[in-house]
Amino acid sequence: MKKNISLTLLLLALGISVQAQVYLNVLKFGVKNDSSKLATEGIKKAIATAVKQGGGTIYFPAGKYKTGPIELKSNITIFIDAGAELHFTDDFDAYLPMVPSRWEGTDVVNFSPLFYAYKAENIAIKGRGLVDGQGKKWWAYSEVHVKNIPTSKWQEEFKRLNKDVLAPDLPGWIEKGFLRPPFIQPMFCKNVQIEGITIRNSPFWTVNPEFCDNVTIHGVTIENPHSPNTDGINPESCSNVHISNCHISVGDDCITIKSGKDRSGRKRNIPAENYTITNCTMLSGHGGVVIGSEMSGGVKKIVISNCIFDGTDRGIRIKTARGRGGVVEDIRVDNIVMKNIKEQAIVLDMQYAKTTVEPISERTPIFRNIHFSNITAQGNQAGYLNGLEELPIEDISFQDLNFDTQSGFVIKNSKNIQFDNVRVNTERGAVIKAENSQLISIKQVLTNKPHVGVPILDFSNLQQVSIQGNIPLVPYDIYLKVSGEKSANYLMGDNNFKNVKTPIQTSPEVPAGINP
Repeated sequence: MKKNISLTLLLLALGISVQAQVYLNVLKFGVKNDSSKLATEGIKKAIATAVKQGGGTIYFPAGKYKTGPIELKSNITIFIDAGAELHFTDDFDAYLPMVPSRWEGTDVVNFSPLFYAYKAENIAIKGRGLVDGQGKKWWAYSEVHVKNIPTSKWQEEFKRLNKDVLAPDLPGWIEKGFLRPPFIQPMFCKNVQIEGITIRNSPFWTVNPEFCDNVTIHGVTIENPHSPNTDGINPESCSNVHISNCHISVGDDCITIKSGKDRSGRKRNIPAENYTITNCTMLSGHGGVVIGSEMSGGVKKIVISNCIFDGTDRGIRIKTARGRGGVVEDIRVDNIVMKNIKEQAIVLDMQYAKTTVEPISERTPIFRNIHFSNITAQGNQAGYLNGLEELPIEDISFQDLNFDTQSGFVIKNSKNIQFDNVRVNTERGAVIKAENSQLISIKQVLTNKPHVGVPILDFSNLQQVSIQGNIPLVPYDIYLKVSGEKSANYLMGDNNFKNVKTPIQTSPEVPAGINP
């Protein structure tokens, strides 16, 4: 006790305030916890009161609240206690006036997000309570559902406020629907925490920090049903992001890393960098962890580890297209378990949208220095790498993988691809089928399900290939099939072909120089 008194006196002598942080119960501001009254104004008054005192915690005790959008200010924590439920109104007018926002990588002025912050510091949303976006009415206005809905007053307001971006960056979107708001979108903020809460029924992307620094998302549960564009966590053009111990089941991608789209993203040129994603489970969703396709500002220094994907369409997916520009590099994926993957376990696709070959320029995206290790997967296809003819995917490695899939890896337009201790037990086709690529290194690539007449490795127009240490597990008839007039420089190392009838099968157009 004497120590506490002495410390207090010392702080007072130094002119430092010892007042406890302001803790404000929303019920004292006219808010009802039986959802009988819209709580928007009462919550706004509580936040304003805390701001006047330097910040504080806005407390929601158990009960059911109905509210419009909530804007956080610097040094404000929203605390939603166990048993508390915040249900956001689906009255679109409540989200006016429109505010500066970002929508799928393009800067716009749009409906206010349900939780919004702009240029704030030290903000948080915490607790064991529930927030519900009541997204069903919003989903009906997505571009895939509005063919028979007439133009709305909200579309007209959006057009008025976004004249400069509609033509080049949002072709056709506003004619098909209007842009639904994200659930939680802090913009240009620093020191952001989202922790413990359960989120469901988002109108659009769920947790979507934009241009923020030092973001922590921990222990969050996100539950969106099958619904349009209801991604889970989408930190875009942020730095120093930490996502951990989250459970996600949504209508689109579970976690997506982005940095802007096309012209708008290149103009901002703010990358997504220094992200860690760990100890998360992802269930329903188009992808477990996805990078892109909006990555025009670049994505770099990303670590994804200790996660489970069960039932997603794809596992790790990195995607882009001509016109995006930007660089995706220095990505490490380690210690992942994937089950019931409907499409590919691993995807690197630079032709996500159909485009034609063009000269290399700022519009040309780049994938390089991406590494996968210690992954087990079960599903449809092991992997798909698809670079650009004018600029291939480069410097990719796969190490210590064990896959049970219907088909193996397909590789196109890639350079310096390494496989080391990779086992793919396929139901059909080759373990690795590659074309129009170079500098391929194969070391200990195995399967225990070879098929008669089907090679383990099926290569077309590949140059500078190194194969070593591949031990057949059971007898089969063709180990390596080589075709295409551009194939050359195959170096065969320490192999054991004693159970192989035809180690190498070549087509007539293959030039001399393959050395079994």
